[in-house]
Amino acid sequence: MNINDLYDPEFRKLIKSKKPTVIIPVGSIEQHGAHLPISTDSDIVTEIASRLAKKCGFIVFPTISYGVSWEHEPLFNTSLKANNLRKILDDVILSLRKNHIKKIFILNGHHGNLQVLNHMKKLTYVSSLSYWHFMDHEFDHAGFVETSLMLAISNKVKMKKAKKGLITKELSEKEKKRISKLSTKAGGFPKVTKNGVWGDPTGATKKDGQRFLSEIVRNLVKECQS
Repeated sequence: MNINDLYDPEFRKLIKSKKPTVIIPVGSIEQHGAHLPISTDSDIVTEIASRLAKKCGFIVFPTISYGVSWEHEPLFNTSLKANNLRKILDDVILSLRKNHIKKIFILNGHHGNLQVLNHMKKLTYVSSLSYWHFMDHEFDHAGFVETSLMLAISNKVKMKKAKKGLITKELSEKEKKRISKLSTKAGGFPKVTKNGVWGDPTGATKKDGQRFLSEIVRNLVKECQS
């Protein structure tokens, strides 16, 4: 169920009778190479939230499309300071609580938001979940996984412009840790992958994206119902 389809009297009645669970998707606006839209993180997390809501009978609220993406500068990003994202979420959650919403899932679509969302775990009525933790395949940025997911949900992927980026498979564990740490600092991501891609998107397919989506939603359902 989507909040856009609800009206005040019916929604208040629903809250009283069924005590619904709410999902708040959080994404980002940032570069995803030359082949994926800047809105990729928000697009993917919105789709996953919608599918999860249908499976579990939850209510999806509008996606918070801006996240903490300073690590991508000087490549394009439109970012919130971590403290500001936390304040926005605090205000939204406070408002929902005043409206007697007892259970809230924050579904995260961007790695840079993790520090803020870990803060939310202190609240007993809020669960923070990052969707890539619910799949077996190693995650990436504009690589095979994200590109496959976007092929499954969007017609805006420009596969002819897809190019391989940073590949860590042959690197030592020490070097992987160094690169991972550097990539999360402000302006660090382009220092480890000049074209803004972490992984290889060239072999991505719609079929793989559909498989990833099914796996993610299936595992999220299990987590939310436990």
